[in-house]
Amino acid sequence: MPSLRYCSLALSLGLALTGAAQAQGHDHSKMDHAAHQTAQKTPAKPAAAVDHSTMDHSKMDHAGMDHSGMGDTKPAAPEAKPAPMDHSRMDHSRMNQAKPAAASGEPREPIPQPTDADRAAAFAPINLHMQHAPQFNHYVLINRLEAVDAEHGNAQAWEGQAWFGNDTDRLWLRSEGEREDGRVESANLEALYGRAISPWWDVVVGAKHDLRPEHGQTWAAFGVQGMSPYKFEVAATAYIGEAGRTALNFEAEYELLLTNRLILQPLIEVDVYGRDDPQRGIGAGLSTVEAGLRLRYEITRQFAPYLGVTWERAFGDTADYRRAAGEDNGDARLVAGVRVWF
Repeated sequence: MPSLRYCSLALSLGLALTGAAQAQGHDHSKMDHAAHQTAQKTPAKPAAAVDHSTMDHSKMDHAGMDHSGMGDTKPAAPEAKPAPMDHSRMDHSRMNQAKPAAASGEPREPIPQPTDADRAAAFAPINLHMQHAPQFNHYVLINRLEAVDAEHGNAQAWEGQAWFGNDTDRLWLRSEGEREDGRVESANLEALYGRAISPWWDVVVGAKHDLRPEHGQTWAAFGVQGMSPYKFEVAATAYIGEAGRTALNFEAEYELLLTNRLILQPLIEVDVYGRDDPQRGIGAGLSTVEAGLRLRYEITRQFAPYLGVTWERAFGDTADYRRAAGEDNGDARLVAGVRVWF
């Protein structure tokens, strides 16, 4: 019976294949999952989207799954906000507080270069010398107008000057004299042209006429006057008179401000002559030296009364002439007067 033998062989082969298939489908314990997980961690290509809507998760056995190896890390907590800085204890002095860069000096719109026509329109040609407009001014100063307690009674004396003109060219008038016992003992008047050679100095040239003593006498005069360093007012004048007579006068005074209105004024005056003049009691050489010290109070700037003391001494032949006339060589006097200018 060959057919029966073939049937039993086929049945045995079918049962064997069925058992092998069941053993392969249900025994997962012998499977190597590590290799399977490594393959899943490094997919060559992104996996296609899985449609979970058609999957039946109710039949899945999650009890045997080991979730400990899964990298389910908790999300990191948000960072805390930084605390506000306390600037009260910071030393800002050492910080490099550089100033912001200055704005660029470049104009927003370019300025065209000036042309010759622009320059000609802006600066007209100058054909005359530049000079200030002449302005006529004047100044009158009565420096000393005083009563004198002289040896033989009261006397009066004066000394003053005035100028008329502008800042550089002026006409100077100077005069001084003394009157005693109702009679003019000495008096002179000078008229000089002054030319400014610096802001503080003038050169003067002109004439001087002695009204007293004796008969009148005229001198040619030239010199300088102005303010020296340390504010000394100085005047030095040389004279050439008749018959070859010569003379030199030097005067310096200073104003020391004790207060704004109380002023001490020292003064010194020296006269020198080249030849003897017996008629006027003048000898050659150093003739007289006079020094004075006056203290004035300026009620206004233009009017100031003063008190003072003066001392005069004659030298050389002039002293001899005075002794011959019965006079002393030296004389000290108290003075009181006013100083006025306008």
